[in-house]
Amino acid sequence: MRKVKHCIECGAPLTETVPGGLCSACALRGALASGGGDAPASDPTPPDTPDSALGKVRYFGDYALLEEIARGGMGVVYKARQVSLDRLVAVKMILAGEFATPAFVQRFRTEASAAAVLHHPNIVAIHEVGVHAGQHYFSMDFVDGPSLAALVGHVPLPAKRAAQYVKTIAEAIHYAHQQGILHRDLKPSNVLIDANDQPRITDFGLAKRLEGETSLTLSGQMVGSPNFMPPEQATAKHGKVGRYSDVYALGGILYHLLTARPPFQADSLEVIVSQVLTAEPVSPRMLNPAVPRDLETIRLKCLEKEPSRRYATAQALADELGRFLNGQPVLARPLGPSGKVWRWCRRQPVRAGLIAALILVFVLGLSGVVWQWRQTQRANVAAERREYAANIGLVQSLIADQEFLQPCRAPHVLQSRIMKEDLSIIATSNRRLL
Repeated sequence: MRKVKHCIECGAPLTETVPGGLCSACALRGALASGGGDAPASDPTPPDTPDSALGKVRYFGDYALLEEIARGGMGVVYKARQVSLDRLVAVKMILAGEFATPAFVQRFRTEASAAAVLHHPNIVAIHEVGVHAGQHYFSMDFVDGPSLAALVGHVPLPAKRAAQYVKTIAEAIHYAHQQGILHRDLKPSNVLIDANDQPRITDFGLAKRLEGETSLTLSGQMVGSPNFMPPEQATAKHGKVGRYSDVYALGGILYHLLTARPPFQADSLEVIVSQVLTAEPVSPRMLNPAVPRDLETIRLKCLEKEPSRRYATAQALADELGRFLNGQPVLARPLGPSGKVWRWCRRQPVRAGLIAALILVFVLGLSGVVWQWRQTQRANVAAERREYAANIGLVQSLIADQEFLQPCRAPHVLQSRIMKEDLSIIATSNRRLL
C-alpha cells in the first residue's frame, strides 16, 4: 500500500506531487507571515548547522548541533548537546538567519518569552534565549518522542487514550491561561509525546497575553492553522479571541485523534476558511463508529461556532473529560433536531429567511383556501335550513287549507295522500340538513 504523507504543520494528507513537507495552506500562511517574501531567495540554512549527509557535528555557540528534528514555515529545530552543562536540548532558530524580517524576529521572540514564563510538566520549558552570529535562537527541553500528528498518522486512537491526552493538554492550557498566555495555534503537530507517554505542548509563536478578563483583538492577517482555528480567528474582521478560542482548538485536537483527520480540510485556504465559518464538521461517529456518544457530545460543544456555547475554560473541558474517563455522566447534552435547525438558521440567515418566507406564503395561502371552503359550507347549510323552513310552512298551509276539510266520498284516501306528501317533504329536508 502506498504510504500517505502528512503536513508537518497541520497533519493534513499530502499528495505525491506536493514538494517538501507543508500543505498549500500552511505554506501560504508561512509566506504571508514572512512579510510577502522579504527573506532572501538563497539557501535559508543557518550559518552553523550540521551536515546530516556527511554525519558531521557543528557547534553553534555553546551547543553541538546533532541532527535536524523539525522544520516549519518559520524556523528549524535541532537536537543538540549543551556543552557547558552536558545535557541534551532542542535548539530552535529562524530559517532566514540574519536576513529575517522584523515580523519573523518578533514572532520568534514572542514564542520564547511566552513559553519562558510557563513552568508546567506538560509544557516544553525554555532554557535560554539569545543571538549568535546574527542568528536568533532559543534552547528548550528535548522531547524524545513523536508529535500527536505523527503518532496518529492515518489510524484513529482509542477513545479513552485520546480523551486522556486532551484532558492533560487542557489542564496545561488552563495553567497557561492563568498566567495570562493564550496559545492561539494548538494543533496535533504542536504537541509532543515524551518517553512517559505524556503530552508536552510547544510552539508558542502565535501566543498573546490576555488582559484581565478581556481578550485581544486580531488586526491584519489571519494567524494560526486554518484546519484547527476557531471562527473568530479565521478572519481579521471576526475580531476577538480569548480562552474560548483555545478551547475550540482543543476540540479540534480531540476530533483529529478520534478520526485521524482535522475537523475541516480542503485543497485551498479559502475553502477551509469558508468551512470554518459556515459549515459543521463531519460527525466523528460517521468516520469512526467506535467513538462513544458522550465523547461526540463533548467534541460538539468544543467546536461550537458561537464562543459562549463552548466550555467556559480549558479546565471545564478537562473536568468533563475526567467524568467521561471515570464512567460518570457528562454535563453537556447532545443537540436535538430543533437546536440543529436553530443553529443552521443563525449560520445561514439569508437562506433561513427565504425558507421562512416561502413557508409563510404557503401557510397563508392554505389558510385562505380553508377559510373560503368553510364559508361555502356555511352558506350551503344556511340555504338548506331556509328550504326546510319553507317546506314546513308549505305543509302547515296545506293542513290549514279549508279545501281539504270539506267532506268527500273518500276522505281517508285524501288524508292518506296529504300525509304521504308531507312526510316526503320533511324527510327530504332532513336529509339535506344532515
